[in-house]
Amino acid sequence: MGLKSTYQDQKHVLVAVDCIIFGYDGDNLKILLVKRAIAPQKDQWSLIGGFINDDENLYGAAERILLAYTGLKNVYLEQLKSFGEPRRDPMERTISIAYFALIDINKYRQQISDTFQAQWFLLNEAPKLIFDHDEMVEEAKHRIRYKAAFHPILFELLPRKFTIPQLQNLYEQVYNAKIDNRNFIRKVNSTGLLIKLTEKDKSSSRRGAFYYELDKHKYKAKFQSFINFIPNPESFIL
Repeated sequence: MGLKSTYQDQKHVLVAVDCIIFGYDGDNLKILLVKRAIAPQKDQWSLIGGFINDDENLYGAAERILLAYTGLKNVYLEQLKSFGEPRRDPMERTISIAYFALIDINKYRQQISDTFQAQWFLLNEAPKLIFDHDEMVEEAKHRIRYKAAFHPILFELLPRKFTIPQLQNLYEQVYNAKIDNRNFIRKVNSTGLLIKLTEKDKSSSRRGAFYYELDKHKYKAKFQSFINFIPNPESFIL
């Protein structure tokens, strides 16, 4: 009885999940946003989120919310951190657990649901978001830069076959830094994680660029291979 009485004395707090969805279309890094449906800040741009049900864990809630709002499932999804400033949500005391997702936009383009009018924005041109959602995005960008310096997680944003220029362009956009072409190619080849295909992409030049695909067995076994893909990674990840 004592334990029950103690719980009854505690203030009710809501727990939500917010999903930061990054996508790459082969040219540009983007973020998926929706307009808030209720006041306050109705019709303002927001991350995709919702409340946790009594019968689900945090990850399950993130998967459900992602599927309900976008039609997306079986994507790379990782917990970022919790956000719990007392007045972060003006309606009621709410703690939010943020997750970030990485997807190849072209692979999932047909699955994006129209129900909530989710819209892709260039990452560096995204509108101001409600509450502390801009802070969540910045935290997610920092986490991705940190992890991408040590692990090949950015391949989650690429199609099955891709060119070295596409891969380099992605890294440059994530780190907002120019990467030396020759040095990048040398480091890519030294990892042994890529399989060179006979097919070429000739959309940007007559000579074309060979397609590559990720060796998924080595991808799982050699996560440390991609360290220092960008110059002075410590300046981005500290």
